[in-house]
Amino acid sequence: MISPKYFVESLAKAGIDFFAGVPDSLLKNICAYLTDNSPKEKNIIAANEGAAVGLAAGHYLASGQIPVVYMQNSGLGNTVNPLMSLTDEDVYNIPVLLLVGWRGEPGKHDEPQHVKQGKVTIPLLDAMGIRNVVMATEEGDLQRQLDDAIVYMKETKRAFAFVIQKGTFDEYKLQSVATSGLSMSREEAIQAVAGSIEEEAVIVSTTGMISRELFEYRANNGMGHDRDFLTVGSMGHASQIALGIALEQPKRPVYCFDGDGATIMHMGSLGIVGDMGVKNYTHVVFNNGAHDSVGGQPTVGLRINIPAVALACGYQSVKSVDNMEDLKAALQEKGDGPRLIEVKVKKGARKDLGRPTTTPIQNKEALMTFLADGKC
Repeated sequence: MISPKYFVESLAKAGIDFFAGVPDSLLKNICAYLTDNSPKEKNIIAANEGAAVGLAAGHYLASGQIPVVYMQNSGLGNTVNPLMSLTDEDVYNIPVLLLVGWRGEPGKHDEPQHVKQGKVTIPLLDAMGIRNVVMATEEGDLQRQLDDAIVYMKETKRAFAFVIQKGTFDEYKLQSVATSGLSMSREEAIQAVAGSIEEEAVIVSTTGMISRELFEYRANNGMGHDRDFLTVGSMGHASQIALGIALEQPKRPVYCFDGDGATIMHMGSLGIVGDMGVKNYTHVVFNNGAHDSVGGQPTVGLRINIPAVALACGYQSVKSVDNMEDLKAALQEKGDGPRLIEVKVKKGARKDLGRPTTTPIQNKEALMTFLADGKC
């Protein structure tokens, strides 16, 4: 395996010291090392992967030095536009070193949302004309790969991608863990909200721990899952899925269970929700200031005012709570939406937290049956 320290120091020797991206579980060790050992302005956890490419381009324009952009392979979709219309050799010809976590690698078990991404990761890079290689797992072999990649990027000013398998990097545990002082867990907050909503209501939950905790709450209480759409992929888009349902069935209460990282990733969607003025829409953002599902790397969630942004975007009411008493009071308040409730919670999840036992297609079909029966 590759030591994160060795990898970062090897890049530094070549004058590469700027990183931007969105954390991934396969890259959590390198991301944790960067968080602990790089200045804030040299390692930026971006709103989304496309924005990270923009940051990287700006760094290159100002310094002439090759930047690094890291991501899960699911984030490649967010990078296609800037990689094709900004950094590409037929446009501005800007070199970028891409670190791409290979979720859903063919032949290895992974969650359903990663299977297609895993199949197309290398073909997609090839189709974009981005030279790529599966990163070596021995430091000597990696050094040769790095040398070749750096020569290639300097000579051609084109992007180069390392596709990174599970277990490539040695263990490194994040040391600089900020303490928020928050005491309410996300799981208990989810249970409180899910247990209080109307019988005819539906929930669209974002990818990661939130959907897993919602599924387990239903299972542990002998409930079905037909009122929930578990968005196992498509990070940042749960709010728009919920909006589509709310517009089609305006008398049915629709809840979006979102995370701070997902909300920030495509924050412009708040403006669309607000502008549509959907009265039956409640947006619940569970904010722990972290990308909890992929290693706990920080977001800016607890350092910005998400409710104020929602209010400026046209939401009719906003609340921010950090304890169970205030959460229950906020849930009891009535009024037209769209409304947003920010629920500030502590980081972390149970180690024995399960995953959904139904397939995405089963989940979809159960929800559509529920929505069709007694259509609101």
